[in-house]
Amino acid sequence: MITRTELHWHPNDDEWQYYISGFGRMGVFASAGAARTFTHQAGDVGYVPFAFGHYIENLGDQPLVFLEMFRKPRFEDISLAQWMANTPPQVIADTINVPRSLIEALPKTKQPVVRWG
Repeated sequence: MITRTELHWHPNDDEWQYYISGFGRMGVFASAGAARTFTHQAGDVGYVPFAFGHYIENLGDQPLVFLEMFRKPRFEDISLAQWMANTPPQVIADTINVPRSLIEALPKTKQPVVRWG
């Protein structure tokens, strides 16, 4: 089973991470289709500029433990699924060319960790 954070972004601040244990991958998405992936293990530092979409995925057999740090006193994040679920379903379905029922099935509340496999 694979565990990852839901694809999300922080509209008000950069994110710094310090990896304590485990082994994982972070995907970061910028504008114009630019994207990069980074692998991290204990002792590594990760960085995501504000408003860049990103996720962190555990690639190992042990838990991936890391700290997220922000400079602003107020934490804000937006998950992709939650954003799509709270936008009129037909607008999203037409924009990304999927059935409306797929969008209507998305959870309207944030799911911080998702599992599949």
